[in-house]
Amino acid sequence: MDHGDRTEFRTQFVREPSALRHYPALVLNADFRPLSYYPLSLWPWQEAIKAVCLDRVIILAEYDEVVRSQREAIRIPSVVVLKEFVRPQKRVAFTRFNLFLRDEFCCQYCGSKGDLTFDHVVPRSRGGITSWENVVAACAPCNLRKANKPLKDSGLHLRKPARQPTAEEMHAVGRRFPPGHLHESWMDFLYWDAELEA
Repeated sequence: MDHGDRTEFRTQFVREPSALRHYPALVLNADFRPLSYYPLSLWPWQEAIKAVCLDRVIILAEYDEVVRSQREAIRIPSVVVLKEFVRPQKRVAFTRFNLFLRDEFCCQYCGSKGDLTFDHVVPRSRGGITSWENVVAACAPCNLRKANKPLKDSGLHLRKPARQPTAEEMHAVGRRFPPGHLHESWMDFLYWDAELEA
C-alpha cells in the first residue's frame, strides 16, 4: 500500500473539519509534546490566531501565508505551545477511531487493511457486550464469515487479544499513523522524544 493509499484509507475514519484542511496548527502542551497523537492535536488556523490574541499560546513556527485584519497582518501559526500545562487524559475513550487505531487499521482476523468495520468477538446475540475487550476491527469478508458464531466455530483466530489500551500505547500507535498533512515545521516537535535506533 503506497503512502497515498494509506492517507486516503486513514482519512475515511478521521472526519476532519474543513477548516483543518488549510493551514492547521500543531498544538503542543506546555512541555512541548503534542497534546495528543491519536488523533494528532491540531487546531484550525482561526483557533490558533484566536489563542494567540488571547495570550494563551506562544507561536513556535509559522506558515508563509498571512491573514489581514483592518489594523495588521499576521502570519498563520503552524506550531503553537500552550502557556499552561494541560494534564493528559489517562482513560482512552472507546470510539470507532480509537478502536481502529488500537488495531492499527487492520482486520484482527486476517490482517487486511481495507473495507474495515468492527466485530463483536462474542456476538451480541450470544450475550457479548460492546467493550474494548469484546470488539475488534474486522474486514467485511471476515465479519460476514464469522457472522454470529462463537470464535471457535468460525474458523477464524484473533491476531492478538482484544483489550483496553493505555494512553501510552495509543500514543505509540498514533505516532505510526500521522495525519495526511504534515507540515515540515512540525517534524521536530512530533518525533524529538522518540527513542533512537541503534
